[in-house]
Amino acid sequence: MPEKNTEATERTDSAENADAKGAQTSAEPRDDIVTTRHTLSLGDRELVYTARAGRIVLRKEVLKDGAFDGHKPKAEVFLTSYTLDDADPSSRPVTFAFNGGPGSSSIWLHMGLFGPRRVVSGDVDDPEPPPYRLADNTETLLTHSDLVFIDPVSTGYSRTVEGEKPKDFHGFTPDVEAVGEVIRLWTSRNERWLSPKFVAGESYGTVRAAALAAHLQQRHGLYLNGLLLISSVLDLGTVMFNEGNDLPYSLYVPTYAAIAHYHGKHGDRPLEEVLAEAEEFASRDLPWALARGARLSAEERADVVARLARLTGLSESYVDRVNLRIEHVRFFTELLRDRGLTTGRMDGRFTTWEPDGGREHMSDDASISRIIGAYSATFNHYVRSELGYANDLPYEILSLDVNREWSYSDFEGRPISVVHDLSAAMRANPHLKVHVACGYYDGATPHFAAEHVLAQLQIPDELRSNIETAYYPAGHMMYVHEPSRVQQSRDLAEFVARSSNR
Repeated sequence: MPEKNTEATERTDSAENADAKGAQTSAEPRDDIVTTRHTLSLGDRELVYTARAGRIVLRKEVLKDGAFDGHKPKAEVFLTSYTLDDADPSSRPVTFAFNGGPGSSSIWLHMGLFGPRRVVSGDVDDPEPPPYRLADNTETLLTHSDLVFIDPVSTGYSRTVEGEKPKDFHGFTPDVEAVGEVIRLWTSRNERWLSPKFVAGESYGTVRAAALAAHLQQRHGLYLNGLLLISSVLDLGTVMFNEGNDLPYSLYVPTYAAIAHYHGKHGDRPLEEVLAEAEEFASRDLPWALARGARLSAEERADVVARLARLTGLSESYVDRVNLRIEHVRFFTELLRDRGLTTGRMDGRFTTWEPDGGREHMSDDASISRIIGAYSATFNHYVRSELGYANDLPYEILSLDVNREWSYSDFEGRPISVVHDLSAAMRANPHLKVHVACGYYDGATPHFAAEHVLAQLQIPDELRSNIETAYYPAGHMMYVHEPSRVQQSRDLAEFVARSSNR
């Protein structure tokens, strides 16, 4: 367990920053950062680091009748940072990290993969029982980079200030602007403009990360060294099963095949062999068949039905009834119906009992419900007892309310995609490197969809070598699988080291 130097604990209200903004009333919100110092043993060496946890106030410049009228507080954003003591900040990388949702806090990357302490959640075959426990993370990315975990507004302890509407932050553009402002403030206040800088996002966080790469360049002239895209989805059209959009029905097939393989539907065939066949089928014959529609001959349709059923582990009658179009939640509900089980969406290795064997959509995603308790308990303990930050607000791990009201109004009349943003960022900054991590059993953001999108980036061929991909025999949060966590930690550390240009 990291040593907490309680004598070094201090609460910083950033009064000097407040004074610089002009006179304030005592009722105005102020930063409430708590500082603690810790030591992490790594065998023959020690990491001595400083942790800072708390909320910073986001402000907006206000104009009244065309004249400057001060900086109005809009929101208080919770963040946790870790900086290595006695390191040269000019050469020390810093990684800004968050999860997705929309509506998720940064707890998953923080406590599952990057941070110096990690939750022990167990895995499919060995789940951790309550009351759960923490462990030192000897593979922490802190060894190679300082870390800043950001909880977007309405997640974690982040909230709007009194009188402001949370919904004003629940949308693509305001979210990018708010998180971008947190990154700018932290970089400036900690004098890190000359440090190598990385942004890491998971799931919808990869949408945010790609958009941030362009936004930070264009708005603040802040250029990144790299993006860490974990469970990437840069074009939502690849994962949204809407009428008239056949793309997901093909791109999900390799993931369906992988999950079917895990649950014994492909006998003793190697996973690599099954994936290769599924990807070839999903690239050529299935898109062609879906586009042909009623123009398929009976023989052609029968052949596609048989191949799709064999790859996905579903019956031919089911594939025929759904008109060759297997929606993902339907798949997770159908695959093991004869066993009374459903598979997880986030991680198809997980299963749970389904009380209603006739359901079309499963009643529970076991890959979330089996691990969220461990993350909740350990973080709520950790933030108070080890980081010294106390707040009586509930820590919002994953807000479904935020997710339901999220606005994509910026994309009205066009696809919800940040392919253009990432392409523009890479063209303007040819040194920007991109690491994409995929789980074979990820039923939320399939690996084949990520590959499809990367191939559509509007960049010159010489920049394609700036992109690397990594694959793991796990799901959306691939670090739940211990061998994948260890390997992924190594892969990300090597990427940061290579991309720091120092």
